[in-house]
Amino acid sequence: MKFIGIDIGGTKCAACLAEVKDKGLTFLKKESFPTPIGRPYEVLERLYAIISEWLHTHNAKSIGISVGGPLDCTKGLIMSPPNLVGWDNIPIVEFFQRKTGLPTFLSNDANACALAEWKYGAGRGADNMLYLTFGTGLGAGLILNGRLYKGASGMAGEAGHIRMSYNGPTGYGKVGSLEGFCSGGGIAAMGREYALAALEKGKTVPLLQRAGSAENISAKLIAELATEGDCACAEIYKKSGAVLGRGLAIFIDLFNPERIIIGGVYMRSSRLMESSMRQELQKEGLRESVEVCQILPAELGEAVGDYAALSAAIYRLEN
Repeated sequence: MKFIGIDIGGTKCAACLAEVKDKGLTFLKKESFPTPIGRPYEVLERLYAIISEWLHTHNAKSIGISVGGPLDCTKGLIMSPPNLVGWDNIPIVEFFQRKTGLPTFLSNDANACALAEWKYGAGRGADNMLYLTFGTGLGAGLILNGRLYKGASGMAGEAGHIRMSYNGPTGYGKVGSLEGFCSGGGIAAMGREYALAALEKGKTVPLLQRAGSAENISAKLIAELATEGDCACAEIYKKSGAVLGRGLAIFIDLFNPERIIIGGVYMRSSRLMESSMRQELQKEGLRESVEVCQILPAELGEAVGDYAALSAAIYRLEN
């Protein structure tokens, strides 16, 4: 069987076509493009133009769509995600079902990534597993007792909204939230705050020199300088790692999972935050629960978004 996956993120959008073979996925087609700000229907039309070409020569079973929350998956609506400006009550499921005639399923990106890593990645064989996106924003997907847990209104796992401090970067509309400290946007915001404060004191700021302007500072650039030995940039990642460790302790104490799998920035830069994360986790988490929980980077790597969107379609047909 063949499936179409659509992954919509704050940074980029992607569509892919894959075939299920021997419990694995064989990718046949893929296209991606940067997400334009505030133009949701332009994105939908562009995605439809991509997949409609594929449907001329391939018989797909259904479409899975992975997007950051909040969503109303029952009604098929995208409901103003913090990292998708202007995406207010967008009827995305109705759009693609009407255009293609295919069953279309909408899933929170963290849930979809949890399914993907559970079926095809680092979560294989686990009955209790959490996935953290740690990308543009931060969300959690929960696999509990061998099933995806979505909560009473489908909003389970909005971990980025948890307040970790009354000071700090803003994420998910809340100062000092877990998303504020543990997301690409949050790390970039900490970098900008440091750079501008240092500049005011008359200090030389390599981060600002490399970026050219404060607006160009990104989590990726901060990681590059930290790797090159910039102590201030390394400290930003240590701070993010420490807050991550405290957040993980909460999840481990609550859910007692076998594995927590983390994508995005952590997957790419875990070496910069691993030590501070482990220190805080050991201090804050219940020892018995921490000892049985593996914390792993996403095994599917940069392809996790593609697997996630496809998994959203496959899981719904199977359950």
